[in-house]
Amino acid sequence: MTEEEVVERTSSGGEEDPTSNEVIKKEEQKDKRKKRLLKETEKANKRGVCYLSRVPPHMDPLKLRQILSQYGEIQRIYLTPEDPAAQVHRKKAGGFRGQEFSEGWVEFTKKSVAKRVAEMLNGEQIGGKKRSRFHYDIWNIKYLSKFKWDDLTEEIAYKSAIREQKLALEISAAKRERDFYLSKVDQSVALSNIEERLKKRQKGEQVKKVMRQFPQKKPVAEETEKKSQLSSDILAGVFGSSS
Repeated sequence: MTEEEVVERTSSGGEEDPTSNEVIKKEEQKDKRKKRLLKETEKANKRGVCYLSRVPPHMDPLKLRQILSQYGEIQRIYLTPEDPAAQVHRKKAGGFRGQEFSEGWVEFTKKSVAKRVAEMLNGEQIGGKKRSRFHYDIWNIKYLSKFKWDDLTEEIAYKSAIREQKLALEISAAKRERDFYLSKVDQSVALSNIEERLKKRQKGEQVKKVMRQFPQKKPVAEETEKKSQLSSDILAGVFGSSS
């Protein structure tokens, strides 16, 4: 039911349908959301993004905002954390134990400001107070034409998906290596048990062979004595006994 039908029905004295009011409210809310989104897109189209290919050591988003905000109004800042392996290696070497960043993006409220900041600061010394740890560092900043913050979020989501996929592959590979190692360990244990059983069996057979009894010949001394007795008897019969 349209709004005109509701007005006609109420003016004619008929009862108003409660569902029609809900439909009208939902449509009004949709219109408000569309207007708000259009305003946000207009503002986003006016914004400009600068890319930092290198973030100085010990620099964090708060300090970066403090330094760059003097050149223009900043909307958002995103810095990519460094590789965890590099952080662990640095901590073991006794270096800085805090969080470091490898690259970053800075969104200014106006494209003209972002472009001017990139042209003015790129390749220049950060400067400031000499006691500042960033004083002698060099800016590596570039204005990204036709680049929106939504493109950055999509890129971050894509990189995180790739990182998770690589991590899953590494975990599966590690599990396969572990299973292969455990299978080899089980095989070696089984083979060692078989070898031990064979050794025990061979030892038992050797003991049985030693304990077997074979027919033994008579001692040689007894045979010689009998031969000597026979020879003396024969000689006595031939030559006669001496009486």
